[in-house]
Parts: sequence; structure tokens; C-alpha cells
Amino acid sequence: MFGECHAHMIMDGVNYRQAVGLHAEQVQEEMIHCHLQKYQDIGVDFVRDGGDSYGVSKRTKELAAQYAVDYRTPVFAIHKEGHYGSIVGKSFKNLKEFHERVLEAKEEGADFIKIMTTGLMDFANHGEVTGMPLEEQTVKEMVHIAHEEGFAVMSHTNGVYGVQAALKAGVDSVEHGNFMDQETVQMLAESDAVWVPTLVTVRNLLGCGRFEDSVIQSIMIQGERNLRLAYKLGAKVALGSDAGAYQVYHGKGIQDELAAFRQILGDGEDVYSWLKAGEDFIKKRFQRV
Repeated sequence: MFGECHAHMIMDGVNYRQAVGLHAEQVQEEMIHCHLQKYQDIGVDFVRDGGDSYGVSKRTKELAAQYAVDYRTPVFAIHKEGHYGSIVGKSFKNLKEFHERVLEAKEEGADFIKIMTTGLMDFANHGEVTGMPLEEQTVKEMVHIAHEEGFAVMSHTNGVYGVQAALKAGVDSVEHGNFMDQETVQMLAESDAVWVPTLVTVRNLLGCGRFEDSVIQSIMIQGERNLRLAYKLGAKVALGSDAGAYQVYHGKGIQDELAAFRQILGDGEDVYSWLKAGEDFIKKRFQRV
């Protein structure tokens, strides 16, 4: 079985506020054990988390060995004050504060740094991303600071401008990457970054009633087109489901993600080898040296 290259142990796939509320005063280890058991049950022995501000992912790192899971975490994600990202991390006002956050993550045992450079998909306006993306120069400085401290950088990023800015800055992975155009996928293929598309964060919404299915299907079609192009161009790509997001459950999420890739690209051994190479890249790059 492939590893899970994008998960959130603090979330449960059902109700974000309730899941986070469980840990508001103290990390609840019972939930962590439950999630880790699900990964062990399906043979997943590698999980890369997206972090949180409650200490859940930090504690998970201490417990994961009990389940023979190689667990990597940024401890918390870092976002610019006033921009998207408070649900998974801590903010900074300026680059000096960003550096302080990086050093804080290092002190707490982070394996890598996660940054938030854009918002989410806007389901009401196809192709649009919520909020304002960080400026290209800011992202470049953030990545430089993290790299200078010896960390790889995981970047939550959507949209053409956001993904191109992240790639130019030298991020090590692009998470989600929704609404890319052909030029941006080409840039991705020419970069040294790995793309983790988290397809099922959209696909698993079909029929749930939260959004119009026609909107979801249009986003799916664009995502499938970009994935086929990334495969054709030989971009680095790895499986990650964003487990814990709405309708994406721990354990089952990565199985759903693999099923989506198989539906889009087929069951060929070359596809599996391609995905394995992407995962191996993450395992090698996203570890504390």
C-alpha cells in the first residue's frame, strides 16, 4: 500500500469544529490511537501530516511508532496574519516573525515547514481562490528562510498565480494545486517540486449536498486534465488525500485517492512506479536532517 502524504490527524472527516474542540483544552490521545489504528489496519506505514496549533500532530509523532507508522509533521503550519491558515497553524506579521515561527517549529521537533500561500477553492466561482494570495517575493523569502534552517517546505497553494509563485520560490511540495493551467503544470514538471493533488477533497463531495454537483464535476474535470498532463510531462506526483477534511476519512481517504488515480490514469505498472517515485521523493526530502 502507498503512504498517506497529506493528512490532518486533528480532523475526523465529519465535523471540523467538533474534532478540534476535543483537543481545545488537552490533546485527546484516544482519537489519535483510533486514526493510527486505521492506517495500520490497511498497511499504511508512512503518513505526512499538515500540522495543527493544538499539539495533536506533535503528540501523534510520539505515538506513531506503536503502530509501525513513519510519521512526519511540521508540528504546525505557518500563515500570514489576515490570510487563510488559522485552522492548522500559527500566524506571522512580517518575515522576522516568520523566522521566529520556523525556529519555534524546529524547537518543537518539526520534520519540515508547512506554509500557507493562498486560500481555498471558491466553489461559487470556478477557477477562483478565496482570499488574496501571498505576494511572490514574500513566498520566496519564506522558502529561503526555511531552507536556510535546514527544512523542506510543504506549500498549501491553489490557483495559477499561487502555484507559479510557489514554484519560483523553490518549494519542495505543492499541496492541492487546484485550478492550474497548462503553463503552470509545465512549470511544475520542470521544477524539483512534488505535487500532491488531494483529488478526493473534491471528488468525495459529490452527492453530499454541500455544493452543486455540477460545480464539483467541473472542478474534477479540470483536475483530471491537469493530472493526465502532469503524468505525460513526467512531473513528480504523490498520493495524499488530505485525510480529515470533510468526507475524507483516515485510512479510507488514501484508498479513495488511489482509486481516483486508477480511474484517471489506469492500473498500469508505470503509473504505480511513477507514484512510488513521488512518495520516495517525499520520504527522502521531508525529514529533519
